Amino acid sequence: MNRRMLIGAVAALALSASGALAQGAGKPMKITLNFLAAAPNAGFMMAKQMGLYQKAGIDLTIEEGKGSGTTAQMVATGQSDLGFADAPAAMQLRTKGAPVKIIAPMLQTNGFAIIALEDSGIAAPKDLVGKKVAVQPGTAQTTLLDAILASNQIDKSKLDIINIDPGAFVGALLEKKVDAILGGADFHSVQIRERGFKVRDIFYRDVGVPTVGLSIIARDDRIKADAALYKKFVEASLLGWDAARKNPDAAADAVVTQFPSVKKAQVLAQFDVVDKLLCAPGATALGSVPEANWSKSFELLTQYLGLPKDKPIGDYYTTELLPASAPACP
Repeated sequence: MNRRMLIGAVAALALSASGALAQGAGKPMKITLNFLAAAPNAGFMMAKQMGLYQKAGIDLTIEEGKGSGTTAQMVATGQSDLGFADAPAAMQLRTKGAPVKIIAPMLQTNGFAIIALEDSGIAAPKDLVGKKVAVQPGTAQTTLLDAILASNQIDKSKLDIINIDPGAFVGALLEKKVDAILGGADFHSVQIRERGFKVRDIFYRDVGVPTVGLSIIARDDRIKADAALYKKFVEASLLGWDAARKNPDAAADAVVTQFPSVKKAQVLAQFDVVDKLLCAPGATALGSVPEANWSKSFELLTQYLGLPKDKPIGDYYTTELLPASAPACP
């Protein structure tokens, strides 16, 4: 190799090294969110902004998703190293042979709710008797209505259940064409409050349906190949979520910084709901769902969402990647 070629090779190596440093000089990983960037997934943006992933040796890319089912598919097919998806969506995909596993539930209970205007007189499931209830066919909220009614000894025939198109869902409630809707407290209720209306949320988790919510998922083989890396990711994420719940304003800034099209005010409004979902009743630490909730989720999913009973609930998740010193609940 002549002197000119040697100098060129050294320069190329230096350029490559500086490029790696600029990118974080860590192991490249990608997480696909459940949906658009918002408060329910803000902990990841907070952790990244705080440099927690970089400190853990991870160069993380965060991309928005198109629904929990699609996100779980992307993880299953290896298009993403990690996903953030509703636990039931990941569990249902696993029953079909997909090698996806829940490694850390961030929202320990779902954000589903019976949503009514404050002046409706609806404060409990029993108040739905004789009322018009709007649902969106095919959603988990709708399917799990049967579980709520069973848990509260309510005859379904005594409700006037109306199927409504997603585009007219919130409007039907505000125009008082229906008395209540079954939706997401972190989504539909926020929209309603933004329009100046007072809302009452009756959370599914408080009326007998505490299914596990949005969780970090990964492929079995990738976890096995580098369990230490995935454990570092979980630990950094939990620290990010802890910081986000303690300082929602900073977390909202982190979301907007990384996804400029997002409105900060909406993220802050969503945090009022998200904060209630990070820890299930009886939980001791972030990411650690009480065994009773896992058992109840399994019972509800097998009875109402068609999850088969051929595998135990322990097949769907692992606690081995959770740090011993995870941030404490409440």
